[in-house]
Amino acid sequence: MSISYALSDTAVMTGRVLKQVLRSLDTIITVLLMPVAMLLAMNYVLGGAMDLGGMGTADYMLPGVLIICVLSGVAYTAYRLYVDVQKGIFERFHSMPIAKSSILGGHVLTSILTNAVSIVATTAVGLLVGFRPQAGVGGWLLAALLILLFIAAMTWISVFFGLITKSVETVSVFSYLLMGLTFTSSAFAPVESMPAALAAFARYQPMTPIADSLRLLLLGEPAGTSLSIALAWCIAITATFWLLSITAYGKRQR
Repeated sequence: MSISYALSDTAVMTGRVLKQVLRSLDTIITVLLMPVAMLLAMNYVLGGAMDLGGMGTADYMLPGVLIICVLSGVAYTAYRLYVDVQKGIFERFHSMPIAKSSILGGHVLTSILTNAVSIVATTAVGLLVGFRPQAGVGGWLLAALLILLFIAAMTWISVFFGLITKSVETVSVFSYLLMGLTFTSSAFAPVESMPAALAAFARYQPMTPIADSLRLLLLGEPAGTSLSIALAWCIAITATFWLLSITAYGKRQR
């Protein structure tokens, strides 16, 4: 099967899943409005009670809100995959003369596209409420690369759980666990302000270097080692869960 044929099938599958997204008011509210509401709450309700060392509240909080934005979005990817599996949609597609990679590919590309739109919308609102980026072209490009890699990493986690989950009640549990990591990282509070044990945990889990790198890049400061660690985490997570997802997907084709 040619690459162009596989790409064409993937585009069709992506269009199919995008139509599902656009028809789901619940998805649109969660992916677009919830991050904006969280940013407003963090900025106007909690911001004044936090010591951020002179940094603007929106400047500090936005990277964490973008992370939560992605985690909320990929939960729907897992749910849509779960529904396709449970309704036998995968089996129907497997009986058709299409590229088998396109079935997962459509879900993955839809996740990347919808999360990218959500990121842009949330950043735009951030600019309205006080976010003042100082990044140059290089900083914006690196921040965009990191965000896309993070979306890809979280998407493959969601694909894996969407393929293996047995009940609708547990299909999105992984996203809440990841949100727990986010709230125990530097995303919404400096690590130095945390109790010693929690601070030690926060320093060595993936959400902290990701949040720190985004913050530094957008504010025009060198991200250095933090960026290298963040990229390494994203690539390692993507590779690991891609392999796990492909293995789980292969078992469903037998």
